[in-house]
Amino acid sequence: HALGLAVPLVVAISTTVSARKGLLIRNRTAFENSRLITTIIFDKTGTLTKGSHQLARVEVLDNQFDKRELLRLASGIEQHSEHYISQGLIKKVKEENIKIPESSKFNYLPGKGLEGIVEGKEIKVVGTNYLKEHTIAIPAHGKNEAVETIVYMLINGKPVGFFTFSDQIRKESYEAIKVLKEKGIKNLLLTGDNEQVAQKVSNELNMDGYLANVLPHEKLEKVKELQQKGEFVAMTGDGVNDAPALAQADVGIAVGSGTDVAAETADIILVNSNPQDIANLILFGRATYNKMMQNIFWATGYNVIAMPLAAGVLYKYGVVLSPAVGAVLMSLSTIIVAINAQLLKRKIYKAS
Repeated sequence: HALGLAVPLVVAISTTVSARKGLLIRNRTAFENSRLITTIIFDKTGTLTKGSHQLARVEVLDNQFDKRELLRLASGIEQHSEHYISQGLIKKVKEENIKIPESSKFNYLPGKGLEGIVEGKEIKVVGTNYLKEHTIAIPAHGKNEAVETIVYMLINGKPVGFFTFSDQIRKESYEAIKVLKEKGIKNLLLTGDNEQVAQKVSNELNMDGYLANVLPHEKLEKVKELQQKGEFVAMTGDGVNDAPALAQADVGIAVGSGTDVAAETADIILVNSNPQDIANLILFGRATYNKMMQNIFWATGYNVIAMPLAAGVLYKYGVVLSPAVGAVLMSLSTIIVAINAQLLKRKIYKAS
């Protein structure tokens, strides 16, 4: 009985407790393997940060346009996207009571930006990666902006201005990184933002490193590179762009407030979108494995010792278990295994 209950009891309790605490486990094997994680990669926006991306500034590079006109034309294509930056810009446009124009030929440029036709003009709202790829000189006004995310606006191929967006680090991120470092787990920041923004967030959280200007398809490659070096990798993200990397990682963790694609791909979902739950997840995974081993050790040890005694191995030395004592020990062993499994409930928030 004890041996048969050793693991199933722990599995049932850990799954229930995890769900109550905001960890939706879709893959039990990945959850139990979380104890093996040596490196965890964090997507920046929406994971370590709030992903609010409030529009901070609008800068004009071409005197033919003013700030309101840049906002108006940009909103024509941004209205078709659900990206954080698009939402931030549209929110500002609505606050300024600017009428959003119609657009056509909208196209999403993965990891680079958006493009479309607004009032006969070819509008592009893109990041630094697009400018570099098309050998377009990065406007001097934007080179030294290290604090904010910058996107540039091009009309008919010419840079006419740029927008800066500010984001805030989640307060829970500080504790999450601290706990991971204490447990010897390497943590890396992965982002499509420029190096200055990535460095600022990484340094602010005291992370082990960062990977900046990473395009969506490159996220998968970064995970593979670490795995080839012998690292057991966990990936945390919330967007469509993160899905391939989440699938490739040894443990894929999706933020609950993210996209459905990320959630469907991941092994574990953080229902509360709290980065601190990632540290709790790893600690709880270790605690779950330890409880399984403790129960198996106890149940096996009991059988190895008690059964031979009941069979009379030491009878000639006057040592023998009566049926009544054997019945008591059998019940006691099952009770101990059950109680030990119940103690797992105390383990999940040790990181708090």
